[in-house]
Amino acid sequence: MSEFSHLDAEGRVRMVDVGDKPLSRRRARARATVTMAGDTALRLRELPKGDALAAAQLAGIMAAKRTSELIPLCHQLPLTAIDVHVAIVENGADITATVETTAQTGVEMEALVAASVAALTIYDMAKAVDDTMSVSEVHLLEKTKEPA
Repeated sequence: MSEFSHLDAEGRVRMVDVGDKPLSRRRARARATVTMAGDTALRLRELPKGDALAAAQLAGIMAAKRTSELIPLCHQLPLTAIDVHVAIVENGADITATVETTAQTGVEMEALVAASVAALTIYDMAKAVDDTMSVSEVHLLEKTKEPA
């Protein structure tokens, strides 16, 4: 058996079989940061393309729901809750995505994809007014697992 869960004994890629695992209540929280000029951060609700914060929240939610289509070996999960929060900070925006499910595997990738796509949506909507932006610090903040 390989030490990597997505490789079989011969080193071939495989999707992990979680069929025998019990259902658990799972939650993951991830974060991403978009750094930009302070003036741009103050204008995110009033950009030429529209309200970047509302668009980012919707994009993050939609992305979490489609994670298994984007990441080749992710399981398709019945997501029970998705929250994408965007906070304006001094020189940018901090995105926090929280995803929940009751399933046999975790929702870390869904939370990371939600935060990433929300950040990229802000970048896309503001790129015409600020060419100094960067997306960074995409990381998992926490994951939990409780009996179902």
